Amino acid sequence: MAPCLTLTLPLVIIPFLLMLYTLSNFPNTPQTLPSVYHSLASLPKPCRSWDVYPDDFYPGGEYVTFPQGRTRYWLIGPEKGKKIILIHGLSIPSLVYRDVAPILASKGYRILLYDLYGRGYSDAPQTVYDTSLYATQFALLMQHVGWERAGVVGVSMGASIAVAVSDLFPQLISGKVALIASAGLLESNDISRTVKFMSSPLVQSFASSFPFRRYVSPPTPSHSPAPQLPHTQIVRLQSAHLPGYNRALASSIRFGPIRGQSSSYTNLAKSGRSVLLIHGTEDRTVPYKYASTIQAHIPSSELLTVSGAGHDITVTHSELVTEALLKFFGMKDSWVLPSESSKT
Repeated sequence: MAPCLTLTLPLVIIPFLLMLYTLSNFPNTPQTLPSVYHSLASLPKPCRSWDVYPDDFYPGGEYVTFPQGRTRYWLIGPEKGKKIILIHGLSIPSLVYRDVAPILASKGYRILLYDLYGRGYSDAPQTVYDTSLYATQFALLMQHVGWERAGVVGVSMGASIAVAVSDLFPQLISGKVALIASAGLLESNDISRTVKFMSSPLVQSFASSFPFRRYVSPPTPSHSPAPQLPHTQIVRLQSAHLPGYNRALASSIRFGPIRGQSSSYTNLAKSGRSVLLIHGTEDRTVPYKYASTIQAHIPSSELLTVSGAGHDITVTHSELVTEALLKFFGMKDSWVLPSESSKT
């Protein structure tokens, strides 16, 4: 090596290393909890949301804080009753079971309802809303309330969450699973181009801004005439007042359990659990054809077809749905977890 190069090389390398040393930053102190958007609980009392869907909409309500934020849940019905968990869907919080849950509780069932992250009175963590997030929220809540196992009812995306939980945490689900207007197997061509566009991150950055949300639904005092359809009104109120709501929906559409759950449905069939399907023929959100698709995955499932019913079937046909659930959960449940049966 030439003497000149030998002398020059250290003069170049040493300043370069000093620069890297100076610019290198140690990571910030990690957060115990992620950044979250707050829930309906943060809104002032004059907001109409408190009339449409107050946090004491059901008795026995509590908050619990998990690593991804606070979750609102309710326990109703006799403490020694057979346990059932109700999971709501993509956009409407637990209000969607307003005419179903109280009847189940009055018939002796112990009912657990809760708001999914980003909806109602549960926080909206700034994260990806995928199957893992929802299944973990379910599992943590069961641990918190001290339940070892329960039957489960899900509507729309809540149904696909139930299927995912039975696959990921099979020890938590008993032998009965009821799926109402179930998502989980949606194909991309059944999701409109508008929905795909509106769920894009760039559009959501704009849609979640304060001016846009106020444009969608200007603030309305609680003494104004109440709407006739609370379940549709609460969607608009969440969209208008909760910046995390639109982001949660968009992320769920892109990454959540509304599609791609074929293996979980197949595993549910293999588990031997009893499965009840309830689906309306006029469902435009999850078309009725998917009831047959699910039956192909779970041949032993029972299908209740509701002629003329749309997607919000727990609201429009609550009596029929409740009767079907009472009959389904009232039948003897002799199912046991395979790992437990092998021990006997």
